[in-house]
Amino acid sequence: MCDCTLFYLCWGLGVIVFIGLMFVGRAYLSLLLGAAIALLPWILSEQIQSTTFRILAGLYLAWALVFGLRPLRALLISSWVMKIMKGILPRMGDTERIALQAGTVWWDGELFSGKPNWKKLLKFKKQGLSDKEKAFLDGPVHELCGMLDEWRVQQQGDLPPEVWNFIKKHRFMGMIIPEEFGGLGFSAIAHSAVVTKIASRSVTAAVTVMVPNSLGPAELLLHYGTDQQKKHYLPRLAQGHEIPCFALTGPEAGSDAAATQSIGEICKGHYEGREVLGMKLNWKKRYITLGPVSTVIGLAFRLKDPDKLLGDKEDLGITCALIPAKLPGITIGARHDPMGVPFHNGPNTGEDVFVPLDFIIGGKENAGQGWRMLMESLAAGRSISLPALSVGAIELAARVTGAYATVREQFDTPIGRFEGIEEPLARIGASAYWANAVRVLTASSVDAGEKPAVISAIAKCYLTEAMRSVVTDAMDIRAGAAICRGPRNILARAYAAAPIGITVEGANILTRSMIIYGQGAIRCHPFVQHEMMAVADRDLKKFDWAFFGHVGFVFSSVARALVLGMTGSRGAMTGVSGAAGKWLAHLTRMSTSFALVSDIAMATLGGSLKRREKISGRLADALAWLYIASATVKKYHDEGHQEKYTPMLEWCCTHALYKIQEALSGVLDNLPMRPAAFLIRSIIFPWGKCFKEPSDALGSLVARALLEDKEEREELTRDIYIPPSNEAGLGKLEAALDKAVDALKVERKIRDAIREGKIDKAPGDALVNNALEAGIISKEEAKLIELADEARNEVIRVDAFESHVFRTMHSRPPAPLAKEV
Repeated sequence: MCDCTLFYLCWGLGVIVFIGLMFVGRAYLSLLLGAAIALLPWILSEQIQSTTFRILAGLYLAWALVFGLRPLRALLISSWVMKIMKGILPRMGDTERIALQAGTVWWDGELFSGKPNWKKLLKFKKQGLSDKEKAFLDGPVHELCGMLDEWRVQQQGDLPPEVWNFIKKHRFMGMIIPEEFGGLGFSAIAHSAVVTKIASRSVTAAVTVMVPNSLGPAELLLHYGTDQQKKHYLPRLAQGHEIPCFALTGPEAGSDAAATQSIGEICKGHYEGREVLGMKLNWKKRYITLGPVSTVIGLAFRLKDPDKLLGDKEDLGITCALIPAKLPGITIGARHDPMGVPFHNGPNTGEDVFVPLDFIIGGKENAGQGWRMLMESLAAGRSISLPALSVGAIELAARVTGAYATVREQFDTPIGRFEGIEEPLARIGASAYWANAVRVLTASSVDAGEKPAVISAIAKCYLTEAMRSVVTDAMDIRAGAAICRGPRNILARAYAAAPIGITVEGANILTRSMIIYGQGAIRCHPFVQHEMMAVADRDLKKFDWAFFGHVGFVFSSVARALVLGMTGSRGAMTGVSGAAGKWLAHLTRMSTSFALVSDIAMATLGGSLKRREKISGRLADALAWLYIASATVKKYHDEGHQEKYTPMLEWCCTHALYKIQEALSGVLDNLPMRPAAFLIRSIIFPWGKCFKEPSDALGSLVARALLEDKEEREELTRDIYIPPSNEAGLGKLEAALDKAVDALKVERKIRDAIREGKIDKAPGDALVNNALEAGIISKEEAKLIELADEARNEVIRVDAFESHVFRTMHSRPPAPLAKEV
């Protein structure tokens, strides 16, 4: 064998070994063995005495020793790199450190790893509803939904007294409070199910119920309150004797409690006739849900100790306290009007309000601990309420449009048969499938003990956005019936409420561009947070491990992305077969691509990445759709790989992969360092972009599930409330659907007779009479068509009001100018 052939063979083998070991994450070993194999030609051809070999062998041995012996590597390389990183990285303040350490990393960490352990996800056991929780859903929740009339609520500007009393009596406001304190002690998934069902009936009632069970006094008391605080407040909150609100948002700082101008000062004062050490509080808050009817205010403020009565620090930091709403100096009761949805929301202020130190949640020992408390509570809180409310609206839209597109006819054809309607129907049906998958998986992670900070932000942001898109599609399908308000309009209230979910608990623009990826890039990355903490703590040993682990991770991502890109994801070992396995392989590839693009963005942009919100927003999109697709496959797997749901799975995963691809491509299009962007694009998309939006044929299959498969349509929307058949709106629409389906076979017989020339076309009743006279249909069949037509005419009606009634509905007594808050 000639020397050239030997060299080429060894180098080729070295490259294969290098890429193979790098693919499985053995970076040092891949370089060690790959380089050793590349040196074999000199050994095999007995050229070890050559100068070239001696130089290469010397460099190889020096490299192997320096990088193989960690103490030596730390001394010679890591100490130097650490000094550079210290000058580059911004100083990490206490608030940033607390925010980064709040909550837990769960499946988001797997997605950042580039090689998710799919068996771990598929084996994860989601907690089901207990018998008690099921009984509550089928009993009090169902009864409450039957009492609710959102049109009436909207006209009156509040829930009726009997509804308020029912909510308090059945402890809806104490779902998260343990039974030992008089609450219901429900799981997160039960809490989510309750909100979903109520939201499909009344956004006002859903918000009223969900807020006391989300971030607020009860949540904070459970985790941080003193025994005395718990014994006093929790039973009263559970039974509705106290109505809570949480005053976080201020005009000057939004939801950024760290920038609040609400101030408390440690001082002595009089409370209930005795002098005590306490706090003088001054605040201005707005957008406080339940604020106008609250009896106890959870307040976030910055606590200062100018006279150092508690210690040496003057600025103690963000603090949370419980303040009775009737104390002197508190102004409360005004209301905002959030898009006409009349849940109680408004401003409140406090001026020189004095309270004892034991009003701090957890007592004076928790002075200055409010930021940590808020961050940890938000990590779980976002997982439940707004995702559940969103799914309630999405499932309602799916139920309504599926029925309406079958019942409503144009040109003697159900409108759902037209491709223009079929397209949004497919989006609605698929969104109902994946949105519920995300809701259930995310709430289940909380029940498993997680506080998924990044995943909860994804669930909140992308489910509320899905609600907005789905309800808009549903409004388009219902057309004129959707824009005329009244008791028959099923979707108008959800449409009006959509921007509220988009805005609260962190506006989606902020959540997408800063929180999801801003926290995720540090929290979920295998090494970045460790590097930052090591630099901050001057821990060279930890930094050496994290930095070189990160370097190896990048090289491994390059190898994996290239192999998976070249093979069309066939190199991914998911351990799962069938329809789910195919999609998991593609998701593994895109997880690797996301990890690589993320590292390149951080490396080339450095600290400026946090200001490049368009790029961080696209990275958030990629991470979010990776999670959404993961939840969708998990749902399909847990439900037994049912064939009828395969089109749903395929539509959702196809759409998700396309969104991930476009997000990563958008990042590379806009990276300032163009050579790096070009190189990474050639690695992750070696054959060009390959994922496309779902095909028209696949969309047709998904749309038909809402139109033709009653069982699938009901299963897809099983979490919402279905009113009785005599109720205007969804109730009568459901009844009309049954009659329309009964008449479909008869109508098909008539169309076939026209096609065969047995009868002539004729308008309306004349056609039915012609078919009856010609013996095409029977009298019983003609009656089915008559009943279906009557039902159709009823459900396509829209509300209209006499002029004097209309004026009464829209007239209001003269009011002073609204207060500026």
